[in-house]
Amino acid sequence: MTEFDKIYLAWRTGTSERRHIVGLLQRLPDGGYVFQYLPEARKLSEEKGFIPYTEFPDLDKQYKDNVVDIFAQRLTRTDRTDSAQFFSFWEVDPQRIQDKFYLLGKTQGLVSTDNFEFLAEYHFEKGIHFLTDVAGLTHLQLSKDSVLPGDNLSFRLEGTNEYDPLAVALFKGDLAVGYIKKVHNKIFHEPDSSLLQVKVKAVEQNGTIRKIFVTVSSK
Repeated sequence: MTEFDKIYLAWRTGTSERRHIVGLLQRLPDGGYVFQYLPEARKLSEEKGFIPYTEFPDLDKQYKDNVVDIFAQRLTRTDRTDSAQFFSFWEVDPQRIQDKFYLLGKTQGLVSTDNFEFLAEYHFEKGIHFLTDVAGLTHLQLSKDSVLPGDNLSFRLEGTNEYDPLAVALFKGDLAVGYIKKVHNKIFHEPDSSLLQVKVKAVEQNGTIRKIFVTVSSK
């Protein structure tokens, strides 16, 4: 199972702001990798103060040297005592923990020092499963315990969404609980996407729900 060969670089001005897709990291057929910024990056640099990734400062250049190794500096070290628990949470195949590109896509490369995320473009196939966190929670202000680990969520495509024509809204019964993240939502528009299931894996809450992690898998 390859799962993905493209990882998009997302950026936002703050944790409660909309995500913008600013770059693309690809695994090439020959086993190499290439990274380049997308046109949105230049627009954001002019309008919202976007600053390129430190090691890749040129918005017009195509980078091929050591790109995965540089981005992989964000990853949790595999020799940490808690690494097995971390990788299990993120639905990582233990046989592939040495694949830095794969790890970057599966764990999103999140760090507390910047607002970058690495979002894999998953493709539907039997046995697909990945973890993602729900977008749009800040505006919903869901009450504590309104969504719990183990809850099954339904989804609805929102082709008329003004911010993202690929938007996928999530629901617990009639309760709206946010959206599948950009890029991760593409898989819901592929053939056989009706076979996908969304299940709550973990919830962070303090008075209101701050974060929801869901597992996306096929029946």
